[in-house]
Amino acid sequence: MSEIAGRTAIIEGAKYLEKTYGGRGVMLGAVPGCEKAEVVILGGGNAGTNAARMAAGLGARVTILDINHYRLAYLDDVFGSQVTTLYSSRDNLLKSLAKADLVIGCVLLAPGREAPKLVKREDLKIMKKGAVVVDIVVDQGGCFETTHPTTHADPVYEVDGVMHYCVANIPGAVPRTSTEALVNSTLSYGITLTKKGLAAACKDDPGLMLGLNTYDGKCTFAAVAEALDLEYVDPATLL
Repeated sequence: MSEIAGRTAIIEGAKYLEKTYGGRGVMLGAVPGCEKAEVVILGGGNAGTNAARMAAGLGARVTILDINHYRLAYLDDVFGSQVTTLYSSRDNLLKSLAKADLVIGCVLLAPGREAPKLVKREDLKIMKKGAVVVDIVVDQGGCFETTHPTTHADPVYEVDGVMHYCVANIPGAVPRTSTEALVNSTLSYGITLTKKGLAAACKDDPGLMLGLNTYDGKCTFAAVAEALDLEYVDPATLL
């Protein structure tokens, strides 16, 4: 679902850059003779890569920040001159925020763990008025200090002149596509669970075992246990 979240984040961000919605009134890809919008993507993982693909495809100037040198090298190979890659230092982050029209937050330390707060409230002061931030990882705390969850019914709010789109279920904006994609990815696991039962399926498939969050009233996912201050129990000892 991260692919859909990344791509949808660009579509929604582009919409809320429109003046009607409180944005700067900037078109993402512009037209000949006009400056293109600056899109800054925090995190070069699956969601960030798909956000970059969508933004670059629309003609925006795209910068991706990440701390993994190997990932940055991969992104350079994939996108070439379509995007700029930067190591995610505090200095590079602030420089990027200052020029950004749209910022996409895609930073996660690990599944289940709380996202790091990379962008502080004070950082919003250096951003353009009417710029937009989209926090894809809002459901894991968000990577903007000013993030709080919103819904599709009321998706945006403004802080210090910057529009925030923080819907906790971004793929829900395109339910037909996201449902089809989810089924494509998970149907085989559902069939396996049905045929073998939970215990046998998890024992036979390490991937399923890694996805087991709770069992018999115990938290069996280390990152979730850490984030919620719960006792972690190795699922292999319960099945």
